[in-house]
Amino acid sequence: MFAKFDIYLTVSVFFLITFGLFVLNSLSTSLFPSYLIYVLVALLAFWFFSQVGFEVVSLFSKHLYIISLLLLLLTLIIGQVTRGTIRWIPIGNLTFQPAEIVRPLLLVFFANYLTSAELTIKRLLKAVGLLIIPTFLILVQPSLGVSVLIVVGFFGILIASDFNKKHILSGVLIVLALLPLFWLVMQPYQKARLQTFLNPESDPLGAGYNSIQSKISVGAGKITGRGLGRGVQTQLAFLPEKHTDFVFASVSEELGLIGSSILFLLSFIILWRLTIFIEHSVSPIARAYVAGFFLTYFIQVVIHIGMNLGLIPITGLPLPLVSAGGSSLLATMIGLGIAVGAYKA
Repeated sequence: MFAKFDIYLTVSVFFLITFGLFVLNSLSTSLFPSYLIYVLVALLAFWFFSQVGFEVVSLFSKHLYIISLLLLLLTLIIGQVTRGTIRWIPIGNLTFQPAEIVRPLLLVFFANYLTSAELTIKRLLKAVGLLIIPTFLILVQPSLGVSVLIVVGFFGILIASDFNKKHILSGVLIVLALLPLFWLVMQPYQKARLQTFLNPESDPLGAGYNSIQSKISVGAGKITGRGLGRGVQTQLAFLPEKHTDFVFASVSEELGLIGSSILFLLSFIILWRLTIFIEHSVSPIARAYVAGFFLTYFIQVVIHIGMNLGLIPITGLPLPLVSAGGSSLLATMIGLGIAVGAYKA
C-alpha cells in the first residue's frame, strides 16, 4: 500500500522550494509568515499522496471529478472578486484558487477514463465533452493559463493511452482549426498581450511594458547577479508581478546566471524523475497520469521562462515550486505526490 521514497525527486523539490523561499523573502517580505502555512500544507499533501499510493487515489477518480466541478462552481458563486476576476475563495485571512487545486484531480480522472477501457472514437468524444465542462468553468473566471494546462495534461494522457496516434493528429488539427474561437472568449488584456508579443516596443508603457521590463531584468543580472534584495528592477518595482509571473526574471537579476542555472538544474531533475516514473509505473492508468502531469509541469516551466525572456506571449503562468502562489504550490505538490505514488520502485 505504501509507495517507496524517491530521494532524487524529493530532495530536488525540497531545495527548489527552499530556494524559492529565500528569493520570495527578498522580493516581498509581506508574504511571510502566512505563505509558510501554504508551504507546510503542500509538504503534508505531498507526503500523504505519495504514501497512499496511486491505486487508492485512482479508486476515487469519479469522485474527484465531481469534487472538481463543485469547487469550480463554488468559486463563481462565493468567490472573491479581484481585478475583475473571480478565482479565489477566502478562508479566514488566507485564500485558495480552486482552478489550481483541481488540476491534478482532473488528471487522475481522465487517466482512468481514457485507459480503463478500450478507447474508441465515441469514448474519446465523451472524454472531450467531460473536459470541456471544467475548462469552460475556468475560462469564465477567467484563467486562461490554468485552462491551457488542463488541456495540455489531457493531451499528455491521450498520448500515453492505447489509442491510434493518427486520430490524435486529427484531433490536434481540429483544435488548431478551432483556435480562432478562443479569440472570442479572451479578455481584452489577454488579446493585448498577444498583439504586442511580436513588437512590445509598439506600446512600451502599456501592453508591452511587462515584457520589456522582464528582459531588462534578465540581462541586468549578468553572471553573479546584483545580490538578494539589491535588484534595481525588482526592488524599485519597475518589474511588475516580480514574485509570481516574473519570478525567473527576478532571480536572474538578483542571482544572475548562477541563480537561474540552479532553477534549470533542479527543474530538470524533477522532469527527469517523472520520465523514470512513466517508464516504471504501477499500472497503465498510473503511466497515463504521470505522462499528463509531466507534460503540464514541462509546459509550465517552458512557458514561464519563455515569457520572461520575451520568447512567448505573457500568459501569467507561475514557475512551479518557486513563484508565490499557495494554490499553485499545493496543486503541484499534490500532483508530484500522486506521481511518486504511481512509481513502481
